[in-house]
Amino acid sequence: VVLANLSKQWIRAKYERKEFSKPGKSLTYESETREGTLMKRGRDNGQFLNRRFVLSEREGNLKYYTKYDAKEPKAVIKVDTINATFQPEKIGNPNGLQITYLKDYSTRNIFVYHDSGKEIVDWFNSIRAVQLQYLRVAFPGATDAELVPKLTRNFVKEGYMEKTGPRQTEGFKKRWFTLDQRRLMYFKDPLDAFAKGEVFLGNNDNHYSASAGLPPGTHCNGAWQYGITIETPDRSFLFTCETESDQLDWLKHFKNVSLKSHDYKHK
Repeated sequence: VVLANLSKQWIRAKYERKEFSKPGKSLTYESETREGTLMKRGRDNGQFLNRRFVLSEREGNLKYYTKYDAKEPKAVIKVDTINATFQPEKIGNPNGLQITYLKDYSTRNIFVYHDSGKEIVDWFNSIRAVQLQYLRVAFPGATDAELVPKLTRNFVKEGYMEKTGPRQTEGFKKRWFTLDQRRLMYFKDPLDAFAKGEVFLGNNDNHYSASAGLPPGTHCNGAWQYGITIETPDRSFLFTCETESDQLDWLKHFKNVSLKSHDYKHK
């Protein structure tokens, strides 16, 4: 769906709007400042309301305002902490975009959409363009080919699992999980603004591992039976999946992460 939306807008940009036909012409998303309104989901009430967003390359941030004429922004988001990914199914709109960023050392999610597919794709590309310029300044010796992989990314995997608490005697509760690089975050609802918690996934050399099944004697009182155990230096995390195929898919991604040997300083 993400690629289809991007591909559709690229084709329309090239053949309908002729955006690439004039050498030297500045593209919409290459402007130093982008301003406009997006429908944003309220953190507490879940309602989508019109909000003004301003993206500034010079300031290196994205701001949004609860009122169009407000002088002070509701939030100021540094572009180097932003990730943006298309989420039409989760948001329930074909032009849905999820923006995540760090706030007080926690990941904050905001969910937005626009009636125009072109407009939401332009916002997505504008965020990436500002991020790329920020990285060019921060890493002057790096090539664009080296910097582009550091821009926005899709999540490795998302979906429901059940989990139990640290004492492993509490009941298993259904949670929505998002695997983003080495961070496994879990939410009560897929559209929650903040995660209830997260698990950092290190590599095997640092005593992190993932395996099928649950420890002997585990009281599994949840609805699902296909277990996964993640071992970390601090504790074990126990999960259950609805199907064996889902269990195997999660395990594949967990093991791929734990096999990576690059530096992964836990922030």
